[in-house]
Amino acid sequence: MDAIQQHMIDSYRAAQRGELPPPLPGRHDWGVVREARERRRFEAVIAGRPAYGRRWAALRSLLGKLGKLGKLGRSGKSRKSRKSRKSGKLGKCRPSGA
Repeated sequence: MDAIQQHMIDSYRAAQRGELPPPLPGRHDWGVVREARERRRFEAVIAGRPAYGRRWAALRSLLGKLGKLGKLGRSGKSRKSRKSRKSGKLGKCRPSGA
């Protein structure tokens, strides 16, 4: 039996008893996901771990280790070289009547 069939049976049973029908399947899925995320953050705070940014910190750490091993890195160009490639400076725009 799938979710729609179960919903139909539950709706019929609620109608027979004079109760409100149950919510449609999938209606509260995103709310459940949000609550699970909040619960995980709460558990992290209780355990003394940072509640935000743990995944990004782990990814950054992993990428940093790979970069040090030479497997991953920049293409050899620094920020200064990218800035120096910009074309000449633009002058200030002035209104034509001034």
